[in-house]
Amino acid sequence: MCQPSKPVTNSKLADIWREIQGSNNWEDLVDPLHPLLRSEIIRYGEFVSASYKAFDLDPNSKRYLNCKYGKRNMMREVGLEKSGYEVTKYIYATPDINIGDTCSRWIGYVAVSTDEASRKLGRRDVVITFRGTVTNPEWVANFMSSLTPARLDPHHPRPDVKVESGFLSLYTSDESSSKFGPDSCREQLLSEISRLINKYKDEDMSITLAGHSMGSSLAVLLAYDIAELGLAKNDNIPVAVFSFGGPRVGNSEFKKRCEELGVRVLRIVNVNDPITKMPGVLFNENFRVLGGKYEFPWSCSCYTHVGVELVLDFFNMQNLSCVHDLETYIGLLKCPNNNSVDVDQNYSKRDSTTTNFDNINNHVMIMGGEFFDRAKDLILSAQDFNMLPWLCVAGNMIKASANESVVVMICRKIL
Repeated sequence: MCQPSKPVTNSKLADIWREIQGSNNWEDLVDPLHPLLRSEIIRYGEFVSASYKAFDLDPNSKRYLNCKYGKRNMMREVGLEKSGYEVTKYIYATPDINIGDTCSRWIGYVAVSTDEASRKLGRRDVVITFRGTVTNPEWVANFMSSLTPARLDPHHPRPDVKVESGFLSLYTSDESSSKFGPDSCREQLLSEISRLINKYKDEDMSITLAGHSMGSSLAVLLAYDIAELGLAKNDNIPVAVFSFGGPRVGNSEFKKRCEELGVRVLRIVNVNDPITKMPGVLFNENFRVLGGKYEFPWSCSCYTHVGVELVLDFFNMQNLSCVHDLETYIGLLKCPNNNSVDVDQNYSKRDSTTTNFDNINNHVMIMGGEFFDRAKDLILSAQDFNMLPWLCVAGNMIKASANESVVVMICRKIL
């Protein structure tokens, strides 16, 4: 039987909201997990979950690969009518990938706390959420594992600060023919954030970014972008990221610059989730330094996680996809004493970590097996890591790919 964590009152949250948003980098709040922080993580996780529930995956629908609902009705339609937030903008993104249909897709939304909710929260909260990988081009973008300079600040390009090229492409690419406007995901977000900062300039305010999987990478990039440009600096507005099952985003210089800028990232991680080990499966923050003293020459090219880690531990032999499923993450946080959380299979299907092997032909299945074996041998030779969930990931990479050439490209990139 699930024993939910004890409820907490919003009046207490109003007193320590800056600490909950990471003003002290969540010191003494993560281990053990503070009940107020637990409650807020769950709340923001449910905002991210809403972006999956509202995403239209019906190819016969006029809103296919966009939001099912209008901004006014969305919160009610996804069961968050009592959340105290109103949607102000939808966000669209398109990866610069020459595979299949890469037009703009709905990637998330911006919402703002109402007057009543703001009084309970102790500030005006702007929440920006991003869903994880769903479309084929997004899967390919996920595995473009080369590092490239971020160069988000034109006055200080910082060529040593590098991020994963696929995530950067999704964040910065635009589409002149899009019916939602030609602006990139980045331009849409920075414009809306600037507007809201100006609108609520006389109030205490916070900016909360939350995402799952690929979406958490976009959240980290946006937090870095806001900090590098100084959008919230003059108004002393805290910017916090709640990352669920997120991959690595950049190199060690990216992490260093984020720390210099005071970017706050709380990474909620299942130790059995393979997505959190990527990219940089082999060369990452654990392999940069020899004996704690000597840096390898390639250390600047190693992928490195950013932020504070909150560790969860769940696994299900009958449903491998649960290791990366957002609903399972949220369910375990709600029921901290139960590591066998039921997963709604309808929600599991929304993310590319659920595999239907019946639809994969024999030739591609063999390639999937070879990928799994190679990944297993490489990882086990380097790290103590549970390889069983990799079977699920390998199968989904292949399922998401339109043809064999894409599979070969992905395997070469990741290995």
